[in-house]
Amino acid sequence: MGLKIGGKVEKVNGKELSYGDFVEKYLARNQPVILTGLTEDWRACKDWVSDDGKPNLRFFSTHFGGSRVQVADCGTREFTDQKRIAMSVSEFVDRWLKLWSSDNVGADGNSLLYLKDWHFVKEYPEYVAYRTPIFFLDDWLNLYLDKYRMHDNPDSYQDRDEVSCSDYRFVYMGAKGHIVGQPIYVAGNTGISCPQINITLCMTVQAIWWECKQERNEIIFVPSGYHQVHNLEDTISINHNWFNAYNISWVWDLLLREYHEAKGYIEDIKDICDDFEGLCQRNLAANAGMDFRDFFVFMIRFAVANLLLLYQLTSDKRNINWNLSEIARHLLFNLKSIQCIALKMKSVAAWENRGINLMEIIVDHSFVEFCNVLGRTCNMTYNHSEKSFNPSQNLLEQEQLNLVDLFDSHICNPDKLVTFLDGALASWKYELMNICLYFL
Repeated sequence: MGLKIGGKVEKVNGKELSYGDFVEKYLARNQPVILTGLTEDWRACKDWVSDDGKPNLRFFSTHFGGSRVQVADCGTREFTDQKRIAMSVSEFVDRWLKLWSSDNVGADGNSLLYLKDWHFVKEYPEYVAYRTPIFFLDDWLNLYLDKYRMHDNPDSYQDRDEVSCSDYRFVYMGAKGHIVGQPIYVAGNTGISCPQINITLCMTVQAIWWECKQERNEIIFVPSGYHQVHNLEDTISINHNWFNAYNISWVWDLLLREYHEAKGYIEDIKDICDDFEGLCQRNLAANAGMDFRDFFVFMIRFAVANLLLLYQLTSDKRNINWNLSEIARHLLFNLKSIQCIALKMKSVAAWENRGINLMEIIVDHSFVEFCNVLGRTCNMTYNHSEKSFNPSQNLLEQEQLNLVDLFDSHICNPDKLVTFLDGALASWKYELMNICLYFL
């Protein structure tokens, strides 16, 4: 049975697309789209490309050559993936330039090397290679990881892992001819490439394949699922992986599948293992980057942050305008999405001692900063001035919240989270109705 290629990927001028239209047409429908016209002022598009259109490898060697990166040897398999080699960026560039001078790229002795998963943004924050377009600012994943570690296990931390485990914004570099196929382990992907690449989505014979050609300096929104990339030219690409309320269900579904798979591998030792569930969770974290508790704490922190911002926003209705009403509905949608995922999570029994005390969250200074960044992100997403919606430490002053009883609790399982959100939203029922209907 041959592959069926269908489903045209639209190409849209990003300057003429509103955030609301992007959400309605592509994000909410999980549909890919190519965006143009958004990269003219990006530093990466100027520094990383030579006058002849090829990757400016010498620039990388000169400015970032000392960075240690993981490089895939595309000609050698190790288990279910390509063999990974650790080397410096300078060494990788030297090998790539050597391939350029060879007439037999990819032949015996000249294996194609592909630099993968380089945490460039985290390692070089001052450089500012690109500015995230408005369509991808609502990024729960990297916003969270800028303040917290996803897997909360201090015993396993090492200084050398500070960068490598801290975000999902990557740089990829590879010569013409690479084919990279892999599941997206988070729920959205934004690919920005210098030369050309080819994206194929839905990696099954039974499904309809989507095929498109991404030109230089174009952005492609790769929706949740599977994709494959074929480099038609030597390529440097920026991959910004993210998720938010519209696609977080994919994250939970993936985590649940990974859990059942990890559990199945060791089912034969269940009767002789003192802490079988704990072992399953450790294996899950090793495979997926987080275990159930990590994801649960992630959800709780986002729930509390959205609640506090929503309370601050609705506490003074005199300041409400159209943009603020949009932000209020956005925060409410986030909370409803979190509640829906919590309801799905209730089907899993492995929740004993996996919660967190809410007061421990809100008194943490990192959480104050987390709320501030989330609030500023809302402002930027809806093009709103910070003057009338300016999150600050005041939003954590308990005497202003009328939610002390709610926050003075320990949420130990998804059912408790659902109850907590029901109680919090019920206390603001009429205020929220007035705000969200104010401009209808």
